[in-house]
Amino acid sequence: MDEAAYFARLQALQKKAWPPAVPLAPRYPLGEIAISEHLREWAKRQPDKPACIFYGREITYAELDDLSDRFATLLHESGVRPGDRVAVFLPNCPQFMLAFFAILKLGAVHVPVNPLFREAELAYELNDTGARTIICLDSLMPLLRQVRDQTTVATVFVTSFAEMLPAVPSVPLPKALLQTKVTCDDAIDLLPALAKVTARAPAVAPDLDAVAALNYTGGTTGMPKGCIHTQRDMLYTAGTSLAASFQLTPDDVVVNFVPIFWIAGEDTGLLFPLVAGATVVLMARWDAVGFMTAVARYKASFAYLLVDNAVEILEHPQAASFDLTTLQKVRASSFVKKLNPDFRARWRALTGADMIEAAWGMTETHTMDSFTIGMQQDDFDLLSQPVFVGLPVPGTDFKICDFDSGALLPLGETGEICIRSPSLFKGYWNKPDATAEAIRAGFLHTGDIGVIDEQGYLHFLGRRKEMLKVKGMSVFPAEIETMLGQHPAIAGSGVIGREDTERGQVPVAFIALAEDAAGLDEAALAAWCRERMAAYKVPEIRLVQALPMTATGKVRKEELRALL
Repeated sequence: MDEAAYFARLQALQKKAWPPAVPLAPRYPLGEIAISEHLREWAKRQPDKPACIFYGREITYAELDDLSDRFATLLHESGVRPGDRVAVFLPNCPQFMLAFFAILKLGAVHVPVNPLFREAELAYELNDTGARTIICLDSLMPLLRQVRDQTTVATVFVTSFAEMLPAVPSVPLPKALLQTKVTCDDAIDLLPALAKVTARAPAVAPDLDAVAALNYTGGTTGMPKGCIHTQRDMLYTAGTSLAASFQLTPDDVVVNFVPIFWIAGEDTGLLFPLVAGATVVLMARWDAVGFMTAVARYKASFAYLLVDNAVEILEHPQAASFDLTTLQKVRASSFVKKLNPDFRARWRALTGADMIEAAWGMTETHTMDSFTIGMQQDDFDLLSQPVFVGLPVPGTDFKICDFDSGALLPLGETGEICIRSPSLFKGYWNKPDATAEAIRAGFLHTGDIGVIDEQGYLHFLGRRKEMLKVKGMSVFPAEIETMLGQHPAIAGSGVIGREDTERGQVPVAFIALAEDAAGLDEAALAAWCRERMAAYKVPEIRLVQALPMTATGKVRKEELRALL
């Protein structure tokens, strides 16, 4: 098949389907300048505007710019130079933001490290990156001490939640934030050290194409791989999202609880709002009452939620006592619970606005590669297929290829999702063979199964390694999970395969029920499935108290396999 003709036809279809209100090009509110320069410019234009609000503590654009300049100086004095990796071992807090910008201003490489890591995971990532400098939360120092002599870490900066909290919080505080500051004699106390800085580090000319971040993949199996990203990758992702997906402006107030060490949280809670010049109300973790309090207190207009979070709000006994009507831009991800017309209708009744799927993306592409804005009429996006992920963002191309031969497949045929994007990662850190396998002829071969329909829309069907063959027919666990998500009593599900001598494989659905689900058993759920699914898709049902989850909200399917 001729690829040029394929894309000519596909782009014509996508142009016809393109929502009129969505721009056809990325939107760069300050032009195509470095992410670090966005902070400097917004600090000049709106110095007194809060860039971040942390439980009532306001950090203005001018203050964030100044603090990150000071930290860049400290990093430089400790020996950090352009290209050096700096690990950030912090949960959601303002110090994460100032570290992010300090590292970029210095031309160094931002390495976010999952604060939920255990000893082996932490040692692996520090050694893989060769980081000699780390910023660590005080309560995580005992873990760092366990592995420090196994790594190349030479300099440790330490900080605490307590140092950035106001005397009187405006939003309920999680218990973890109430602990007093821990003294760490084996680390540099970050905020007091910043206060003593008088000079400034030598200016480093921004380079949009230099390595700027190593974002590690958060898969459910195997050791994570570091995806090499540049500031240009970040900028393109922000520009397309400000145009097509999130549509933020300086007038927006964003409530973010999603972990900003995770690339989706970095995008939604740090990168997008600060490129747009908006304000982020940053929460350390999810809390329904805290979230609703923040929305009402700060008249928030935007939030990115998991569908599970939205359902918890919908079912919360206090929901009606909060004014959530300012929340007119909500993007959601369907991991365990799936967005469906019922959830959307209930959300619209509560807030007056639609909840819209955030769509498809990967760490390798800096996420947010498709969008579904403008496709909600009569729930078109939810009813087209349960795995509808919309159109590619401006400047990105999708194609579907045969997994084995790599041959381009016609529209309507199922195969491997391949993507070409300006934000495509530059390779896996220290893994040239894995890079060569993943990136071929400018396209990332994702390992995801999908189909592009005759209207040009992309549909995601799951990971290839998860696809099942039942009597020779393909069954996609993601599709079954989405259909199970339509059941009002199902809190979440994870579907895997069981080997079977007669059928080849059999789908097995591990299901956690909602707290108020009464009288439901495995037989009743199986009967419900038989009414809605082709016979070969109907799974065996196994009820569990809870599903094993990753830090990023995905089901750990290896742990489900152990239950077989």
